[in-house]
Amino acid sequence: MNVVADADPEYEDFAVWGYGDVLLQAWQRQNAIVRLARNIELGVRFDLDGLEVGVAWWYAPSAQIERYRAAVADPGSGSRLVAIVRGLEREGFVVSGDLLKRPLRGYPADHPRAKLLRHRSVIAARPLGCEEWIHTPTAADRVLAAFSQLRPLASWLIKNVSRPRV
Repeated sequence: MNVVADADPEYEDFAVWGYGDVLLQAWQRQNAIVRLARNIELGVRFDLDGLEVGVAWWYAPSAQIERYRAAVADPGSGSRLVAIVRGLEREGFVVSGDLLKRPLRGYPADHPRAKLLRHRSVIAARPLGCEEWIHTPTAADRVLAAFSQLRPLASWLIKNVSRPRV
């Protein structure tokens, strides 16, 4: 993460931690995040399966969820989000999150962005693998490349859902 932070000042403020339980030792799983705005984070997870990179908007207060839904419903910003999500999926990212089970009240069930309206959080993640490059400086390059791919979603979330950090 120091190499990643040196490459872009946006990533200077990061946190790294490990966690474990009875079955998993702390050294078996490490996480690092760069908080871009309130409840919006770029992250790296390293475990025995290798590296995984993602962006997450989660644990949001109700005001953020309301702003998110208004932006999704808006024809301009909502269409932009659809394009961003489709682009990430084409790049191999899985877009998920906490979803309501039913269509959102106040919106038609056949709304063109009905699934996105049901989100209470948004996570886009992709494994990078665990080949020999993981032990070289190439690992930082791959994380930076994935962060670059995730920036449009992170920027959309910052602009439409949260206020940028000061």
